[in-house]
Amino acid sequence: MTTLLLWDIDGTLTLSGGAGMRALQQALAREFGIDRSLADIDYAGRTDRYIVSQILLRIGLPDTEANHARLIEAYLLELPQALHNPGTRVLPGVAAALAILAARPDCALALLTGNIERGARIKLGHHGLSHYFKFGAFADDSPARNDLGPVALRRAQAHCGVAFAPERVFVIGDTPHDIACGRVIGARTIAVATGQYPLEQLQPHAPTAVLPDLADTAGFLRVLGLDA
Repeated sequence: MTTLLLWDIDGTLTLSGGAGMRALQQALAREFGIDRSLADIDYAGRTDRYIVSQILLRIGLPDTEANHARLIEAYLLELPQALHNPGTRVLPGVAAALAILAARPDCALALLTGNIERGARIKLGHHGLSHYFKFGAFADDSPARNDLGPVALRRAQAHCGVAFAPERVFVIGDTPHDIACGRVIGARTIAVATGQYPLEQLQPHAPTAVLPDLADTAGFLRVLGLDA
């Protein structure tokens, strides 16, 4: 096993049709009795813990562990239903790429996501993709996205028994935050323009490669330095 692939979820593997923010808004109403739009929250590429802190700040509630836990637990209750919307889908080429990569003995697949782990599993489970990822780094580990790469590497070594060389570690995501997160650990970075950022906004951040999507499976494997 020589290659480690660390995947973002939202905008990279799947789109949720705004389910995350909808579930948080419903959770806020359910748990705190506050009916407020969250459209002004900067959430792309951020961690759930960071987003919850921003919500609590905007509505004037103390940013405490207790309030975090209340909002997160309510969010997890709302999320499965919120995912049942027409905008929820697996992005082009993702299912084929995961199936091919998971079957290769030289590749390990893991998550590097701003979702808390239970939220990540709900989102991926909705599409039958969770089984591809046995481990990862999540918002549970830190509210700061750039802290998650080292956590993912430690878990990869523990899970796989391999110290992956930096040049064979790939962070795959759809935002500049994913690119920065990969750079922290010396990984190669693949940016996909399937989220909120188009190609021309991702390219200035100098990822290893920028792709419109993952529909070209053979091309994606070439970027990874793998034979089709």
